[in-house]
Amino acid sequence: MKNYITLLALFIATTSFSQVSIEKQKMELRNLIQNSFDEIWSDLNASAIKKYYTEDFLLLEHGEIWNNDTIANYLNKAKLKLPKPKRTNTIEVIDVKINGSTAWIAYHNYATFTVGNETTRKAYWLESATAILTENGWRLDMLHSTRVKR
Repeated sequence: MKNYITLLALFIATTSFSQVSIEKQKMELRNLIQNSFDEIWSDLNASAIKKYYTEDFLLLEHGEIWNNDTIANYLNKAKLKLPKPKRTNTIEVIDVKINGSTAWIAYHNYATFTVGNETTRKAYWLESATAILTENGWRLDMLHSTRVKR
């Protein structure tokens, strides 16, 4: 009986630890999405691409295929436009699934663009992304974006 209780306690502890680990990874993936949009797309920071995206990252954006070079070129051109709007991102996660060292996440992506105190544009996308766990943490390897009319 004592061995049974010990095994049961070990099973519960392992299961509990596993659940905490999964929840921690889900939070890391949520943060990966939010932070990547804030640093890359809001800050127009092409150097942050390597921090969040794999080398072979693909963005499927409204019928177009973008890679890291396409994104960097877009960001560098956007920096030159004046006045430069401020982009504020709101990410609402629908679901996150993790299977070993791969994951996918589905979410609503809302962006508000302002110049000074004036809202100049609002955008909304329904998106999904896949990520892989690397030695440097989670990195996005694909993002699929569909524009949604408000």
